[in-house]
Amino acid sequence: MTSKKDQPRGYHHGDLRNALVLAAVAAARVNGPSAVVVRDMARQAGVSHNAAYRHFASREDLLTAVAEVGLGELAASMRAGLSATPRRRDRALRSRDRLRAIGQAYVHYAVAEPGLFRAIWAAASYPSPSPPSSGDITLSAGSDPYVILNSVLDELVDTGAIPAARRPYSETVAWSAVHGLSTLLIDGPLAGASPVEIDRALDRLCDVIDAGL
Repeated sequence: MTSKKDQPRGYHHGDLRNALVLAAVAAARVNGPSAVVVRDMARQAGVSHNAAYRHFASREDLLTAVAEVGLGELAASMRAGLSATPRRRDRALRSRDRLRAIGQAYVHYAVAEPGLFRAIWAAASYPSPSPPSSGDITLSAGSDPYVILNSVLDELVDTGAIPAARRPYSETVAWSAVHGLSTLLIDGPLAGASPVEIDRALDRLCDVIDAGL
């Protein structure tokens, strides 16, 4: 379903780029990365395709912009998970809770926004969102999810939850696990799993990641 924030609208002078990205994000939410087509977005914005190509030289350029928005939303979901993590006196246990929280947020975002999640990884290169300028459609883009993951893993070392010797490649292992489950849930044999089944599988996955680190 297209959210109100993604509904294309007429653009003001000088804001065509954002109008195109907004339309592309809305299309990706519903139909995934294949729906991101420069000419189609130009038509929705009510401009010629030549005008659109002045901002995006290719479909890949537009898809990368869409991926940046998706990454920003994913990062925001992960940060929300961190903020909701209960306080504990034991800092080591809290750092483990925080790792679990971002893993759960990652998978929940993929299930909630499968089209945009697919678009993130369909881009030719992995985009790294930077702090947006005021009024930019990528306003939701913030910290890179990979940066958030590494930061929390560093917390595990700093609090003594895991030894420093086990830190290398932990981000690759943890990311592979939650991304793999996400893919199975939206494009694989686990598609159509109930919310209860998803939560149970996700809890078990987080247990395994925690024990493995």
